[in-house]
Amino acid sequence: MYLTKEEEQILNGDAGETLRQAIEILVALGDIYGADRLIPIKSAQIAGVSYKTMGDAGLEWISDLQGKVKVPAILNPAGMDLQDWERLRISPEFAEKQKLIVQAYEKLGIRCECTCTPYTLEGFDVGYGDHLAWSESSAVSYANSVLGARTNREGGPSALSAALLGKTANYGFHLDENRVPEISFDVEYPLKGSDYGALGYVAGNLAGSKVPVFHLRSTPDADELKALGAAMAASGAVALYHVEEVTPEICRVNFEEPSEKITIEKSQLDEVYESLKKACKEPELITIGCPHCSAAELEKAAKLLRGKTVSKEFWIFTSRELAKRYPEYVGTIEESGAKVVCDTCMVVSPATNSYSCVMVNSGKALAYVPGMCGAEAVYGSMEACVEEAVGGAAKNVAKKGGDSN
Repeated sequence: MYLTKEEEQILNGDAGETLRQAIEILVALGDIYGADRLIPIKSAQIAGVSYKTMGDAGLEWISDLQGKVKVPAILNPAGMDLQDWERLRISPEFAEKQKLIVQAYEKLGIRCECTCTPYTLEGFDVGYGDHLAWSESSAVSYANSVLGARTNREGGPSALSAALLGKTANYGFHLDENRVPEISFDVEYPLKGSDYGALGYVAGNLAGSKVPVFHLRSTPDADELKALGAAMAASGAVALYHVEEVTPEICRVNFEEPSEKITIEKSQLDEVYESLKKACKEPELITIGCPHCSAAELEKAAKLLRGKTVSKEFWIFTSRELAKRYPEYVGTIEESGAKVVCDTCMVVSPATNSYSCVMVNSGKALAYVPGMCGAEAVYGSMEACVEEAVGGAAKNVAKKGGDSN
């Protein structure tokens, strides 16, 4: 891989040990994947933040680093709400370690707004064709697919290294030839709301790491695209997808139709919703906001909960910036007894580990909760989640579509 004179000096240690380690990581990845050079990036989003997944070894590593990031950089969700961690019964010992991790990142000049939806924040704009180094799977999918930017699914260390250098290795989805559709999915019936998360859950299993193109009979909005991509990234390893006449790249580039074609039947999505009926236990915890809720999703949740009182634990996750921007939605939600939680999510917080059955409206959470939280996960629309939370007979109502995620 070609390095400039300045980059060679950094690799030799002339700019300090932290940058030497950073460029060494990027050069190693570049050599593995055949990159020709390092390229500038516009921003970075860094995973590996929750103490639940990092542990003491990760804390020690991040604490030893020195310097400042060269581009705007932000963190993935942590393992707790950084300002109200006791609310979900996080232990003081976990909270202390989690705060030290965030402080170590902050020392490096990283924005400590812990969210998987950085594209919703002010001052973190992403444009078509921008090169990024993002690491959270749903954020990567959204950036590549919905925004038309270019990023690989970076690991936490490589995203941090890219942020410190302001560059990443030029391979994978940074290159035109790797953004071509490889598999086609045809859906012959209209979708709405949580149907897109169910579709993503099914399609991700079928696509693996291939780049899919979807032919739909309905036009998804931004939140529905977010749900589709997040689910595919979790049930498979899809980091880029196209939707005919919807996503920006396929509207600008004349791709050839892939030879591999699959029709997704309605019965396949019905099976995702059937998880609630087939559950071994009643849901003890209801959660939405994986990825973090948008303003529209917060508004929808507030409307559904207005005047109601929940009878089960109900957690709604969003970024702290959006929670502050829309206090009226937060207030209405919390008047019901539900909790609006920032900085974390049900997947990376140890708080979820004390529940044996969790209801979600996210295909991503449906894929991750069993393995990462040790709980059974069941799926329903936002309406079904609210009905379950307030004590409705959720197993006897329709759970398909009609919501904002």
